[in-house]
Amino acid sequence: MSDNCIFCKISRGEIPSKKVYEDEEFLAFHDINPAAPVHLLLIPRRHIDSMQDVTAGDAGWLGRMMALAPRLAAENGCNPGPQGGFRVLVNSGAEGGQEVPHLHFHIIGGSRPWKGRVAPNA
Repeated sequence: MSDNCIFCKISRGEIPSKKVYEDEEFLAFHDINPAAPVHLLLIPRRHIDSMQDVTAGDAGWLGRMMALAPRLAAENGCNPGPQGGFRVLVNSGAEGGQEVPHLHFHIIGGSRPWKGRVAPNA
């Protein structure tokens, strides 16, 4: 863990959060500035700056983190099936839009139509 990282401080309980899940490896909590009805942040408890720092040796815990995302989405209001769904977004580095230098997944969804960037018949 990093002493000055806001997500490490949240993980240690030094900064309050609205937690939805925690175990020895991961913590999930509501984003304080949600972009959708469901907007969770899923972080590893160990500090790693971004996806740019992931190596083959991280495959185990990163796979467990990815497998946890659908469960958290469903438990927190994202509808299952082809008419429902959710997004998992990972920003990496400054040019990738990452604002907090601690790897985190945005789990985004909820009851609202998606207005994607691709035309329906494209």
